Amino acid sequence: MPAHDMELLVEAARAAGEVALGYVGQDLDVEHKPGGAGPVTDADHAVNAKLYDVLRKARPDYGWLSEESEDTPSRMQTERTFIVDPIDGTRSFIEGSGSWAHSLAVVERGRAVAAAIFLPVKQKLYSAALGHGAFLNGQPIRASRRTRLSGASIVAAKPNYDASNWRGPVPDVHRTYRPSLAYRLALVAEGRFDAMLTLRPSWEWDIAAGALILSEAGAEVTDRTGERLRFNNAHPQVNGVVAAGPALHRQLQDKLAKWPA
Repeated sequence: MPAHDMELLVEAARAAGEVALGYVGQDLDVEHKPGGAGPVTDADHAVNAKLYDVLRKARPDYGWLSEESEDTPSRMQTERTFIVDPIDGTRSFIEGSGSWAHSLAVVERGRAVAAAIFLPVKQKLYSAALGHGAFLNGQPIRASRRTRLSGASIVAAKPNYDASNWRGPVPDVHRTYRPSLAYRLALVAEGRFDAMLTLRPSWEWDIAAGALILSEAGAEVTDRTGERLRFNNAHPQVNGVVAAGPALHRQLQDKLAKWPA
């Protein structure tokens, strides 16, 4: 079943890409969500509608959790749930950059079992099914096996390096950043970078797909305290994400301050 669900997610992600690309270069209707939750555009809503149509038509018994849909408690009663972010990196999309993604996952009893992350502008499609490995455009990928934290390349936003987040000095690492959290996860799964961090509470739709792709690529993926990620929670957030190869992950966990600091 996970492999069949992965194939469906790949199909849906490509369909979403066609919709989103139709808005590139056009005048966008941009709104700002309350509470500083960020912008949303008519493209986000159109992609969400397309994903809902494709996915729910194929699997009407699955629950639904999306950044751009009103959440309902009915998803908590289903065995499997779609968790999607129609456009992860909306600010990047508005600015005309190509570093935005569609992030799609199927979660079963709290665990992601199928995933797809698609960057239409870059034509990069990451996919995974539980127990079947991780892929980029159909080719197997593996996470970095680096064992030394000093000098490692880490994808993370600047606030993660604040001294309050660390026990002792902030590690001497090569820092980089991408606006889409899903893309950051996928880049580590691809082995382009050694690790990624996001130490603040993270929405499930940003990370469910990437977490599976990473774990299938051989990385260790936990929350900031080292606990296993669990999805389809009543409040759909987890306590940050730390992802790297097993040896590097242990070193990061040893260096990170307890939460709250």
